[in-house]
Amino acid sequence: MAHDDDLPTLARTGIEGLDDILNGGLTPDRMYLVEGTPGTGKTTLGLGFLLTGVTVGEVGLYITLAETEVELRAVARTHGWSLDPLVLFEMVPVDGFSEDHEQTLLHPSEVELGETIRDMMAKVDEIRPSRIVIDSLSELRLLAQSPIRYRRQILALKHFFSTRDCTVLFLDDKSGSGGDLQLHSIAHGVVSLEQTLSGFGAQRRRLHVVKMRGVRYRGGYHDFEIERGGLRVYPRLVASEHSAPYSDEAMSTGSSELDALLGGGLIPGTATLLTGPAGVGKTTASVQSMIAALKRGDRAAYFLFDERLPTLLKRSAALGMDLAPFVDSGQLALRAIDPAEMSPGEFSNAVRAAVEVHGAKVVVIDSLNAYLQAMPNEQFLVLQMHEMLTYLGQKGIVSLLILGLHGITGDIRSDVDLSYLSDTIVQLRYFEAHGEVRQAISVIKTRTARHERTIREFQIGSSGLHVGEPLRQFQGVLAGVPTFSGEGTTLMTSRIRTEDLQR
Repeated sequence: MAHDDDLPTLARTGIEGLDDILNGGLTPDRMYLVEGTPGTGKTTLGLGFLLTGVTVGEVGLYITLAETEVELRAVARTHGWSLDPLVLFEMVPVDGFSEDHEQTLLHPSEVELGETIRDMMAKVDEIRPSRIVIDSLSELRLLAQSPIRYRRQILALKHFFSTRDCTVLFLDDKSGSGGDLQLHSIAHGVVSLEQTLSGFGAQRRRLHVVKMRGVRYRGGYHDFEIERGGLRVYPRLVASEHSAPYSDEAMSTGSSELDALLGGGLIPGTATLLTGPAGVGKTTASVQSMIAALKRGDRAAYFLFDERLPTLLKRSAALGMDLAPFVDSGQLALRAIDPAEMSPGEFSNAVRAAVEVHGAKVVVIDSLNAYLQAMPNEQFLVLQMHEMLTYLGQKGIVSLLILGLHGITGDIRSDVDLSYLSDTIVQLRYFEAHGEVRQAISVIKTRTARHERTIREFQIGSSGLHVGEPLRQFQGVLAGVPTFSGEGTTLMTSRIRTEDLQR
């Protein structure tokens, strides 16, 4: 049996997310393929891989058949890198197009390919690098002109590198027709980079590991961005990898009446979905529940899709729920999200950071409607949200999700059905009574407690959300638009609204 000391030290790529996907990094002294269309970040990944090797004392060689050394150094400067520790080797010299260096027009590729391969091998033997990046295979493919010669040359290179104790990355811009499956079979591992354009917003980049021999990697697509300093990869969230013990003691919402509706309060490890039409008070109810947790000393994270950050802060302060002190102290992580500029993987990563780095015990997503627009397909949204909510549940987080319904009266039809993912569903509705439009709240489902089956009226005033006593004289509840038919004395007074008018 092999001991841990006998296992080879993995060659880290320098990209934290990619190393996580690969379960630590690349197996050293092997040949790998990084493929992707132009602009997907292959050169950036290759340079970062070599510079990471420099930090552990390894010699790095960048062999370029496409870009010049000037272009490579310009790319490096945009990331704040210096390529001085690396050896850059241009295969096409500056005077390569002079008359003395012209080849015959009959079969120049035969001479050029042989010379290119020999020059590569000579340079490797000269400097003895531990890490090599060859950019790019499309030039070798063009020089070979036939698949048989191309495959033979790649096999020859693979054998050569295997005797030189070096880890090699081949970059390929996928210019070959139908994908280069020959190279897939030869390489020890293949990482594919993709770039797509949506109808609106920034381009989306994602990668997946096609194969990686001897490594238990995380499959599927993983979003990434090209930022200053290299690639930033967001590993696909797998909830089963993140279970942790937690207390399941109920947390108060800050309202004893709302706690009673919920059967005791909000339970850690559960997701509560607040649904209702625009303006009914979903955000206010969420903020009040979050404020109660903050006042107990817990940390929280609020992801805002719908409105501008200053608007939320101003509106909450006007309702006696000032969030600014908690933001200033660092207790509350309040972040406005632009769904047109953020990929779903980046958002999942932000939620993970809020829990694991910031230490949030309450996470609010306002709202799922805007998040839906960031996804190419609602099926993906449900799968992504299921994984995220499962992750939050295993971490013992109280999740508050807001879902807006169509129309003023609150059409029960919504953009996406997330009810089966939620442990608790709170319905907020408008209702009509004695010539006035009022607001009602009810809990229609909870998996963790015996909740009230009643409908309570609530009002929003200068001191937040106030919930009244249960109201039982309703008609049309199942139709989704309840109408009150009881006596006016059982309704809440207009005291709150009077206070607002006097302010």
